[in-house]
Amino acid sequence: MKKSIVVKTLISGMVLGALFACQGAKKEDTAKTKAYGAAPVKVVRVVRQKISEKLTYTGTLEAWNKINITPEVGGKIALIHVQEGDRVAKGQLLAELETESIRLQLKQAQAGVAVAEAGYADAFRNKERMDRLIKENAVSEMQREKVQLAFDAAAAQLEQARAGLNLAQHALDVSIMKAPFAGVVASRNAEVGDVINPMMGGFGGGAGGVLTLMDYSKIKLAVAVSSEDIGRIRKGQEAVLKVGSLPGREFRGTVRVVNQTADPLNKKFGVEVVIDNPDAALRPGTFGDLVFEVASHENALIVPQIAVLENSYVYVAEGNKAVKKNVVLGLQNTTMVEVLNGLAEGDLAIVEGNFGLEEGAAIEVLKEVKK
Repeated sequence: MKKSIVVKTLISGMVLGALFACQGAKKEDTAKTKAYGAAPVKVVRVVRQKISEKLTYTGTLEAWNKINITPEVGGKIALIHVQEGDRVAKGQLLAELETESIRLQLKQAQAGVAVAEAGYADAFRNKERMDRLIKENAVSEMQREKVQLAFDAAAAQLEQARAGLNLAQHALDVSIMKAPFAGVVASRNAEVGDVINPMMGGFGGGAGGVLTLMDYSKIKLAVAVSSEDIGRIRKGQEAVLKVGSLPGREFRGTVRVVNQTADPLNKKFGVEVVIDNPDAALRPGTFGDLVFEVASHENALIVPQIAVLENSYVYVAEGNKAVKKNVVLGLQNTTMVEVLNGLAEGDLAIVEGNFGLEEGAAIEVLKEVKK
């Protein structure tokens, strides 16, 4: 009898244990299902700070001044005094042509002037003598005219001789090439012994002259602006240049030119910005992004662009649920947007995992992202 009671008691205990185990498993499964059903999200706290609306356009950097050094007269290059990459001062000697024949022409012209000056002096004395005799009625009108004509001819010959001298001197001057401004020798386009013909565009008939000189102590950057944006850019406005080869650096410049008519081909407006480049960090020929700040609000309520869906609503995290908030937007830039209505400072806007959410959906906040 006692044995039977013990057996019954053991069986009852086993049944109760099995029931409790089943209930525990059910609770655990329910908790797991709940956890697995929550959408993982990341949030950003809505704050107030300055927001600026900006326009960005890409263009090619150009030197402030660039010139091909080419003599005005043709000839053989005798000397080139600089190399590519050299910095030169204004007026520095860069290159020169062979000038022996030009110097001989100059001497010839100087001698011609000396002869003409002597002839003019003689004609002038004869004219003075004739003028005195005319007053005394000692010579005829024909004699006076003859002396006057000789004087006029001598004066013309002297003027012609001096013009020839000036021309020879000019030919000598322009065959010696000097820097018209301080800058850097960007390229050396010819060598000693080459024959250059400026009438054919330079060395060997090609463009470029003997040297190319650049001044990029300032940089200019021209961009084509759309008709929608041109009204927001004005002459004298500040612009910021960013160059991919110089990450983290910003260069501030000023709008120098705003075209009033659009290009007939692309229907866009030309805008030119000038940027100081004292350390020569900016190099002509590279690409850069010009950023124009066209509007700003100092104490705006802002959220990241990725928090706004369909340009009209934001999901915020309230407890473990996603709550849909319709919003009215203000200024926008590439990363942030101003919220005029619909959110409050301190709200947790969902920025990751917000696509596909529904009102009241269960969420699990994984992280609060710092802007």
